[in-house]
Amino acid sequence: MSTRTGVLPRVTGPPITDAVAWLTVYIALLLFIPSRLIFAPLASAGAPSMIFGLGSLVLWIFFRVGAARAARFDLQPIRVALGIFVLAAGISYLLAMSRPMSPDELSPGDVALLAVGSWSGTLLLAHDTIFDRRRLDELIWRLAVCGGIIGLLGIFQVLTRRLWIDLIAIPGLTASRDALSFGRDAFPRPSGTATHPIEYGAVITMLLPLALHVGFFHTHRHVVVRWLPALALAAVIPLTSSRSAYLGAVIGVAICLIGWNRERRLRIIGLGVAGLLAMAVVTPNLFRSIIELFTGLSNDPSITSRTNSFDLAFEFVEKNPLFGRGLGTFLPKYRIFDNQYLLLLVTIGLVGTAAFLALGLVAAGALLRLRSSLHDEGSRDLALAMIAAIITGFACLVMFDAFNFPMTMGTLFLLLGLAGALRRIELQKAGLEALLR
Repeated sequence: MSTRTGVLPRVTGPPITDAVAWLTVYIALLLFIPSRLIFAPLASAGAPSMIFGLGSLVLWIFFRVGAARAARFDLQPIRVALGIFVLAAGISYLLAMSRPMSPDELSPGDVALLAVGSWSGTLLLAHDTIFDRRRLDELIWRLAVCGGIIGLLGIFQVLTRRLWIDLIAIPGLTASRDALSFGRDAFPRPSGTATHPIEYGAVITMLLPLALHVGFFHTHRHVVVRWLPALALAAVIPLTSSRSAYLGAVIGVAICLIGWNRERRLRIIGLGVAGLLAMAVVTPNLFRSIIELFTGLSNDPSITSRTNSFDLAFEFVEKNPLFGRGLGTFLPKYRIFDNQYLLLLVTIGLVGTAAFLALGLVAAGALLRLRSSLHDEGSRDLALAMIAAIITGFACLVMFDAFNFPMTMGTLFLLLGLAGALRRIELQKAGLEALLR
């Protein structure tokens, strides 16, 4: 049967199953297995979540090859933006390998490219293989629950002043480093299963907007069950003593507040103010310590180290301005910038950094346009929560060299993939498939 234009209609029927179960396993590997545990034979590339992400890339390729082909390629803005970023990273890698390089930079460069492939596989699989809104909501729920669990773990670490994850031993996995405890001003800092409290803070603040969405809109679940993830994440944030966590929480919640109705906005602001007052009364020393993190910036050596890194970074950028010296090749022994964007400028240059920033901007812009076209309040709020989560993730990268922390980047690329899935599902539901081609 043909259309009036003589072109066969496009086959868009979904396969029998989707990738929700697969991605649930990925979330569990990413958030629950301590980052220091790896497959020793694979060294730096041996993190279970990285290997699983590469498997996702293979699975996505298999899915794309086996899917019905359209007359025109299915262009999606987030997928296109990802392709440009991967292309820029690949060109940077090839240029780096074509010129003289220190031998100890070769392996980190290879691992960095594999990491980009792993994160991209996660994004693409989430983007293209979730076909039903209910299944997407189920994955959002599972992600929020897993976030709530690592939030409770962080609270337990603070209360007991122990890591506990150093007791975890998994057959086949080897510890790449010792589990370290962190503290600030005599207060223990939770790190959950992450490498560092900064990474932990970035992840929990990325997940907080989604957990708030679950609390407000998953009304088919018991009120305690649906609100527990958000409460756990919100409660552990003040305990992190991490500027990245505080910055992420403020940005994420502020974006949500802008989009919420007046009643919900006032309710959350009231709860936030009550929480701050309670913390000032119950733990005044912690409250004072948090204030001093921002009032004493001029005397903080970590801030001084960050600001002093700009001149050195721009010296390297001047040598290779367009595509940098190669992703992963600027080793910590040279300098720790504690700013992923500075590190990107050095390693993948102006083109690669712009492409990475564009990935976040394209995702947020696509969700914002989608939200303006939706009428269902639950869908509008999910789009808003994803905008908040993605912008939070990209903002937190200013505070540390995030590409060296697999939990942060794995979570961020998963969120980008889920954003693409929501856009595609909602537009198909509205009968706007022409916009997807």
